[in-house]
Amino acid sequence: MRPTWADIDLAAIEHNVNELARLVDPAQLCIVVKAEGYGHGAVPVARAAVDAGAPWLAVALVEEGRRLREAGVRSPILVLSEPRPLEMVEVVAYDLQPTVYSGEGLAAAAAAAMQYSQHLAVHLKVDTGMRRVGVEPESAVDMAKAILDKPALELAGVWTHCAIADHLDSTFTDTQLDRYDDVLSALADAGIDPGLRHAANSAVALAHPRGRYDLVRCGIAAYGLTPGPHLRGFADLRPAMKVRSEVSFVKRVEAGERVSYGLAWAAPKTTNVATVPIGYADGVPRRAGMVGAHVLIRGRRMPIVGHVTMDQLMVDCGDEPVSAGDEVVLIGAQDDDEITVDEWAAWLDTISYEIVCSVESRVTRRYL
Repeated sequence: MRPTWADIDLAAIEHNVNELARLVDPAQLCIVVKAEGYGHGAVPVARAAVDAGAPWLAVALVEEGRRLREAGVRSPILVLSEPRPLEMVEVVAYDLQPTVYSGEGLAAAAAAAMQYSQHLAVHLKVDTGMRRVGVEPESAVDMAKAILDKPALELAGVWTHCAIADHLDSTFTDTQLDRYDDVLSALADAGIDPGLRHAANSAVALAHPRGRYDLVRCGIAAYGLTPGPHLRGFADLRPAMKVRSEVSFVKRVEAGERVSYGLAWAAPKTTNVATVPIGYADGVPRRAGMVGAHVLIRGRRMPIVGHVTMDQLMVDCGDEPVSAGDEVVLIGAQDDDEITVDEWAAWLDTISYEIVCSVESRVTRRYL
């Protein structure tokens, strides 16, 4: 087996779930395990979250919910986007709770529930400013009434999603929550019970207590990361993923010699260059060696150089006596140093979510 793997600390997941539950109490906690648990593994993460007391799980796709059910996960599972009409039968078959926000989706949900002679709990999504999906606020009462008019459907929740809650200097989150509160007031005036009220993603859960309501949907925070570096310190979170490999080959490269595809990097002096068997097919971006990304070898930071190739990358080790078999840490600690997901996000001008979600499936996960 190739010596490249990701260690997933399930005890860290459980710790984070407990910490988040304490923070948002009395709201219930929903752990988002879409996109293979943000790259950590949906089924193991779901089991760890449930074992730690999380009463709800959430996914983006019907097939993600199906996989959890087939693995024996019995907790309520919210599907965060409206399934296609043809998928609603599977929603009912696997006891998922879909989001709805269109007449077509509502009709399909009702038809599927009737086909199985079951009641189907649905959650109404309201667009308060994200402008991605959801019913307009002024149409929320009519849509809720349409749900209640379907004997096979139950209005289990009304929710929204905040677009900029990780920007603490913006007032737009309060604007969105004000719009959401207006919807809840209109529903109350119409005599409609909204079921679970939920508006909080990880950023709202951490930094905007007014948005916690009845249910909080935590994704990135459950994995020990924050939506942005400025949200550190709001909770005691422990990163759950470490990515490691080994040196596979070391070559002495003379000053002025160029390495890798495109010969984009030239050695400024004679140096030891180590090859590591992980590349862009594993989730390390091709440009990582051109933007200052580092790895840890023998407890020292050493720069990736040249273009990352599909299956391998190269590291400038200077005069360090690195040898084949030495551990290489891309994410995580080695000796007294640590390379974090946030550092990778800064190097690549992106967010922590993209870094962990990009660790491809051919990188073996080891669950601790």
